[in-house]
Amino acid sequence: MARIGELDLCDRLSPTIPVWVTQVIVGLVASGATRLLRIGFDIVAGGAAPFALIYPAIMLATLFARAFAGIVAATVMILYIWYYLYPIPNSFRFVDSAGALSVGVVVVTALITIGLAELFRRAAYRATRERDREIADRDLFLAEFDHRMKNNFAIVAGLLDMQKRRATDPATAEALGVAQMRIDSIARAHRHLYRGSEQPGMVEMQEYLPDLCAALSEALFLRGGITLACDTDQASVPRDRAVSIGLVINELVTNAAKHAFPGRDIGSISVVFYNRTGGGWTVTVTDDGVGLPRKPVAPGPDHGLGSRLIEAFARQAGGTITTDSDRTGTRVTLELAA
Repeated sequence: MARIGELDLCDRLSPTIPVWVTQVIVGLVASGATRLLRIGFDIVAGGAAPFALIYPAIMLATLFARAFAGIVAATVMILYIWYYLYPIPNSFRFVDSAGALSVGVVVVTALITIGLAELFRRAAYRATRERDREIADRDLFLAEFDHRMKNNFAIVAGLLDMQKRRATDPATAEALGVAQMRIDSIARAHRHLYRGSEQPGMVEMQEYLPDLCAALSEALFLRGGITLACDTDQASVPRDRAVSIGLVINELVTNAAKHAFPGRDIGSISVVFYNRTGGGWTVTVTDDGVGLPRKPVAPGPDHGLGSRLIEAFARQAGGTITTDSDRTGTRVTLELAA
């Protein structure tokens, strides 16, 4: 019904074309098309039901260009059929009163049809305007919500940055920097929630992940021979899963940048997100570093925290993590069901 309300040619063409001109043109086009269709009917059953095609024509004319267009179409068609076909060809005379009564009934029913079509058109028009108003209100609300959320993320990131700058312990400053990058990963997913996807609540990964990788590259000071590449298929992923995927990538890239290239100035990290045949997605984070240590790292306050976070974020995303590592590098794969 709302779609019918969007077909009002008078609104679409105004003010370029005056409303009454549009109505006359639509009425004439409807009557002309009906005349052509009538010729086809006459070939099959000549003269049968001469006024039958009036009603769908005037209904369409009214729906597309309001009641006056329907009146124009009805007037042209009734006069044409009355003069050329019924009851006496090439004459407005009647054989008897029954002919006059028949034309009168056609006129009355045509007016009733136009009235009903106009009522329906107005109801559809009101429904369309109400829908547009609700959409505008929703967009305004989302814009305000988006603005407030951006401010909140910026405040949190700013506080973490301020604490990091004031921290005297290098380990504390590093932990605060990692937390700041996690907050940034969530904030970027939120920003992409309102663009790039036609579905509410979805994040377009082909825009989100390259943006995230560019921010990680800058934040981790990946310069010179150590590079971060990102290759992403087009896919719309629910917001919560997209955030979790982004956090997994954040942790894996951060770990690779910190630990994969000890004493080296050359290396590469690759992030790939692709659609699997049959449904679902796969994320891989690969580096060509020294690989994972065979012996456990000496325990410390943060020992194992990164791994636990990666596993937790993977579970939140509804996926499973596998890791392959040797002296040529490390490859972590996140398999995600659709």
